[in-house]
Amino acid sequence: MQIENAPTLTLKPPDAGSPQSVLANGIWQVHALAQCGAIKTINATLVSLKDKPDLSWDLSQIVRLDHIGAQMFWNAWGKKRPAQLQLAEKQEELFKRIEEASKLELPRVRASRFNWVMTLGAGMLNFFEHAHGFIRLIGQVVQDIGRFIRHPMTGPWREVSANIFHSGFQALGITALVGFLIGVVLSYLSAQQLRMFGGDMYLVNILGMSVIRELGPLLAAILVAGRSGSSITAQLGVMRVTEELDAMLVMGISHGYRLIMPKVVALAISMPLLVVWTDAMALIGGMVSAKVELNLSASYFLQKLPDAVPLSNYIIGLLKGTTFGMLIALVSCHFGLRIKPNTESLGRGTTTSVVTAITVVILADAVFAIIFSGVGF
Repeated sequence: MQIENAPTLTLKPPDAGSPQSVLANGIWQVHALAQCGAIKTINATLVSLKDKPDLSWDLSQIVRLDHIGAQMFWNAWGKKRPAQLQLAEKQEELFKRIEEASKLELPRVRASRFNWVMTLGAGMLNFFEHAHGFIRLIGQVVQDIGRFIRHPMTGPWREVSANIFHSGFQALGITALVGFLIGVVLSYLSAQQLRMFGGDMYLVNILGMSVIRELGPLLAAILVAGRSGSSITAQLGVMRVTEELDAMLVMGISHGYRLIMPKVVALAISMPLLVVWTDAMALIGGMVSAKVELNLSASYFLQKLPDAVPLSNYIIGLLKGTTFGMLIALVSCHFGLRIKPNTESLGRGTTTSVVTAITVVILADAVFAIIFSGVGF
C-alpha cells in the first residue's frame, strides 16, 4: 500500500554544464520510511550513489524530515557534506547538529601494564572481605547458640523445626533416588573389575568403605547445598529486596537469632540423618546390582558389611554430615545477607552461594581425609 508523500529519490541526468543531481521528495520520517519496505529500497539507492562524490543533492523539496531520515543521507555522504548540497532553512539546523555530533571522538583508553596487578589486588581484597565477614558470622552464631542454651524456653524452636522440615525431610526423595543410583553404578563398575581377578567377595568392602566414609556424606552435602543452600540464600535475598530485614531491625529482632542460628542448628541436626539415609539407599542399590552381576545374596552382603566397615567410619561419616551442614548454612546465610536490594544481585548472589558452598564442602572433605587418614582401616 503506497502512502501519500512517500519518500522518493529521483536521479536526474546531467545537463549541459551541470553535474548529475539527486532530488529527494516526500516525507522522510520514521513512520513513512517503515511503510511497505521503503527504507530497504531507499538504502539500496543510497548505497549505489555512495561512490559518486560529484553528485548534486537537492533536499529542499522534502515535506518533513526527522533525524532518522537525515542520518540516512549523512551515512550515504560518508559523514561529510557533499560539495553541492541544497537544503531548506529548517533542514540546515538538523544537519548542523548531526555534523557536530559526528566530530565527537571518545578518548582512547590506554591499557595499563599493571592491570593484572590491580585485578589480583582487588580479588585478594574481596577474598579477605568475605573471610572477615564469614568469621564474624561464625562468632555471631556461636553467641546466639550460647544464648539459646541459656534461655531455651524463649528460643526459636518453631524456626528450627520448620528448617529441619524444609532442609531435611523434603530432601529425602532426591537423596534416596541419587544415592540408590550411585550405589547401582558403583557396584556394577566394581563388579566388572573384580570378576576379572576373582575378587567378588571384596565388593562389600569397596562399596561399604566408599559409600559410608566418602560418597554418602559428600553426595548428601552437594545435594543439600544445591537444593537447600540456594533456598536459604534466595530467602534472605528476597527479604533484603522487600526490606523485611530492615523492618526486623526496626522492631528490635536479631537477624542472627531468628534467621541464621535456626538454619545452622537445623542443618547440623538433619544432615547426619540425611547421610545415614543416603548411605542406606546407596547400599541397597549396591546390593541389588551385586545380586544381578555377581549373584551375591542380600544376607551375605549384610553379614559381611560390619566386618568390612569398622564402626569408626560411621562416626566419621556422621561427623562429616554435621560439619557439612553447618558450613552450607553459614555460607548460604553469608551470601544471602550480602545481597543488595535488586534482582540482579539476587541471582548472582544465589549462584555464587551454591558454587562456594559446594567448593567449601569439598575442601572440608579433603581436610577430613587428611586428619583421619589413619582411622577406620
